[in-house]
This record gives sequence, structure tokens and C-alpha cells, in this order.
Amino acid sequence: MQLEIITPEKIVLKEEIDEVIVNTTNGQIAILPHHINLLTTLVPGEMIVKTQGKENYLAVTGGFLEVQNNTVSVLADYAVRSEHIEVEKAVAAQKRAEEMLKKRQEGISEQDLAIARGELQKSLLELKVANRRRHSRNPVQ
Repeated sequence: MQLEIITPEKIVLKEEIDEVIVNTTNGQIAILPHHINLLTTLVPGEMIVKTQGKENYLAVTGGFLEVQNNTVSVLADYAVRSEHIEVEKAVAAQKRAEEMLKKRQEGISEQDLAIARGELQKSLLELKVANRRRHSRNPVQ
């Protein structure tokens, strides 16, 4: 089945896959070839893409997923493949967001507060996915 993940900036992934596991508003679902037609909302979380016995991980902050004619289309607010996550930048973004949230008693605007919360959520998700990738490459013996 074909998987296509598109964000406002670019096409993140477009390839043949065996299975995709995503987090929706109704819970986590797995989509296999020849899945029935579906349109659902994605929630922030980890997406697992399985191809030829290998698992790849992506961080997705939300969006929509459609299954139609053996094609899975994801329109995401933000998505990044685990191998493209820059851990140092994610840690720095997490610290900046946490500092901004600490200043909320100092009267920062609601808009700045919402941006800080979004950045914190995005950086924590990236770190989770990057950590998962690191552990999947170094299996416990």
C-alpha cells in the first residue's frame, strides 16, 4: 500500500509500506493493505511505519488521515522522521518553551503561551521518537 505524509512545508514520506500505526482521536489504529476507506483526525504522537520487516518512527503533531484505494494519505501539521530529528535542537526548544511557560505569571500574552505549549509538546514528542529510534537500533542482548 502507498503511504504519503504531507506537511505545509514538504512531502515528508512517500513510499510503499506494509503497515502504519497511528494515534487518532479514537485511539491507536493499525492500517494494513486493503483497509476499508477511512477519514480520521490524528492526535500528537508517534507514527510507526513498517516496511519489509523494519520499523521506522515519525513524530506527528496532529492532522488528518485518509485511507482510500489502498493509499494512506496523512495531512499533518508537523511531521518528522526519527532520523531527521536533531536532539540538541529539540532539547534547546524544550528549555526555551519551559522558560516561557514559567513567565506566565509575568503577564505574557495568551498567544505566546499557546506557542510555548505547542513548542514544548513538539520538542517532547521529538525527543520521545528519537529515543525510541536509538533503542530500536541497539537491541537488548
